[in-house]
Amino acid sequence: MTLKFAIFGDSIAYGQGASAAADTVAQRLSADLTAHGLPHEVRVFAVPGAQSRDLAAQVQRALVWPPQLALIIVGANDLTRMVPPAQAAARLAEAVRRLRAAGAEVVVAPAPDLSVVPWVPPQMRAVVRAGSQLLHDAQSRVARAEGARVADIGMTSVAGFAVDPGLFSADRFHPSSAGYAVIAAALAGPVREAAAVARSSPGVATE
Repeated sequence: MTLKFAIFGDSIAYGQGASAAADTVAQRLSADLTAHGLPHEVRVFAVPGAQSRDLAAQVQRALVWPPQLALIIVGANDLTRMVPPAQAAARLAEAVRRLRAAGAEVVVAPAPDLSVVPWVPPQMRAVVRAGSQLLHDAQSRVARAEGARVADIGMTSVAGFAVDPGLFSADRFHPSSAGYAVIAAALAGPVREAAAVARSSPGVATE
């Protein structure tokens, strides 16, 4: 049984900043699924710089395939462009709804805590963290309401980024290969659980 695994979202979902393709979230999660006996094909529909409003076009492209397992990582660019949390969350909800209606199991990684990014001035970190939390919480609520699993990497699991500059790439914004290892480790469990459910669903391709 071969799962079609689609990854949506922004530069983190795409893997910008990783030193090699094998270090990206997509390839690390693919390796984890393979190691756990879950055959699949992974395709990345994420685009660097994407905001939540861009998910609609990404999902539209994927539904031609279509996926049985989906991961959405989005929110950082909504934060940097000051998109209202309710607006960004509504666009995420629409994407999850369409994927679920097409039969996909969906995992959502909500907005990260941008206050840990090195170029954020210390005096601004509390404000940036508060804004990150608002979007993270709004995204989590709508994702669960639409039937997605939430992988809470945004505000808790990646706390190490605040104290280890080696987790950032040279641009001091995107993760490094080491940073992607941390993110993928936080995502692996929920993605594996969703894959197991998807694999047992009707319509999964047989090879």
